[in-house]
Amino acid sequence: MIIAVAVNPRASFGRGWHAGREAADCFRASGAEVVLLCEDSYAELADAVDEVLASGVDALVVVGGDGMVHLGINALAAFGAPYGSVPLGVVPTGTGNDMARALGLPRHNIPDACERLLAALVSGGRLIDVGRVSSGGVSCWFAGVVSAGFDAAVNERANAWRWPRGKARYNFAMIRELASFRAINYTVTADGERWRQGAMLISVANGQSIGGGMRVTPDAVLDDGYLDLFIVGPLSRLGFLAVFPRVFSGGHTGHPAVHIRRVRRVELAAENVVAYADGERVGALPITIDVVPGAVRVLV
Repeated sequence: MIIAVAVNPRASFGRGWHAGREAADCFRASGAEVVLLCEDSYAELADAVDEVLASGVDALVVVGGDGMVHLGINALAAFGAPYGSVPLGVVPTGTGNDMARALGLPRHNIPDACERLLAALVSGGRLIDVGRVSSGGVSCWFAGVVSAGFDAAVNERANAWRWPRGKARYNFAMIRELASFRAINYTVTADGERWRQGAMLISVANGQSIGGGMRVTPDAVLDDGYLDLFIVGPLSRLGFLAVFPRVFSGGHTGHPAVHIRRVRRVELAAENVVAYADGERVGALPITIDVVPGAVRVLV
């Protein structure tokens, strides 16, 4: 059995490399042959993953957070067969780990995560849906959530900062963005129905949470053949602040400004709005998002 292990190149102070080596050692102890991939950039790592998939492996395991899941999903789903038959495993060591939450994987416990992945290799794992987002003629895939509003603006601001590190940077960026944020005028087309929508944010979700546990769509299911369209209508800053803490418990869904509906295809258009998928920058709206049922097998 050959397992390719891809390690987050952005993890600071060598933590990614050490986590990758620990995961590789766990797999080798079970008798597996391991190909350890750790490059200096995401682009180089993506190329290395493509090469090792072409050479033939029994599983691709990513070590890191949601950005690494995004890399793995794109490596497998974009090609379909034969790569689409290779299962994806996740060893969650990132900051947010929202897909690990959705998959029920242990976070920051490398031996436990590896043990579960090895068991899932025997049982066959689970097929999940993935989303496909197209912008400017270019498509990519996502496992969790596409954000196109306040949360995406926070990502955009946080990614421009070098300090502070980790989750604190996202929280500070959120406070700074809130000071000047205004409702956005969108044009939304969902499964053929089109309307104008003023909103603080719009997300299209396959998973349940963003930002390290904010359960924007708590009832989303990874393998139901649908995406969840999440809309927060116009609110004052105080009103938005009142709703926001409820997101962590999923208690926001009863608020009159919050709307969720199941969809298969969504088109979003708005001026000066950038979209993020699984926390990775996609590009400016307009974008088109659709669901591809059962596209990737995951080791859970």
